[in-house]
Amino acid sequence: MASKQNTKEKILDAAETLFAERGFSDTSLRLITAEADVNLASVNYHFGSKKALIKAVLSRYLEYFMPSLNAELDRILNANAQPTLNQVFESFVEPLVQLNNFRGNGTNTFMQLLGRGYSDSQGHLRWFMTTQYGDVLSKISKAVQRANPELSPSEFFWRMHFTLGTVVFTMASNEALRDIARVDFKQEVDVEALVRRLIPFLAAGVGAPVAP
Repeated sequence: MASKQNTKEKILDAAETLFAERGFSDTSLRLITAEADVNLASVNYHFGSKKALIKAVLSRYLEYFMPSLNAELDRILNANAQPTLNQVFESFVEPLVQLNNFRGNGTNTFMQLLGRGYSDSQGHLRWFMTTQYGDVLSKISKAVQRANPELSPSEFFWRMHFTLGTVVFTMASNEALRDIARVDFKQEVDVEALVRRLIPFLAAGVGAPVAP
């Protein structure tokens, strides 16, 4: 049993690294099996398909992240009849940072994986997250709409889309951005500081006056 578990973890670890570095579309099962030093039959035995493996890699993070985010959102919504957008977006910081305790460099890896899922047009991942974590996603929408009740459903859709795009681009390229900050501006920026830098920008965008 131990060897089977070890094999499964080796596959997940290898897939996680390659998916984050190369993306889902450009990572083949052969690359994963070579990195994990297992045969293809092992991947099929434990996961059945590449899509199932992708979900399993993300699930390791989501099962840790989503309950923590849900608790933070509850705290903010229960404490504030109308929270600020800054407060809503700040609710993401601690759950994200805690991922570094879950896995080494976990925050960075998780955000890269989310970015890959978004940029690689992995429709099955969006379906998976909606069905498995729809209650938390709905709570995010509720918090944003409570913070800015003037947003129409259409405007809310666009602003959340732009917000997600900003976060995904920033986190997918965060290592390059942090290198530029270090070289050009002599600033040492870790992942938490980068996330915190995003908050006022996102809050200002979602809270901006609606264009006529």
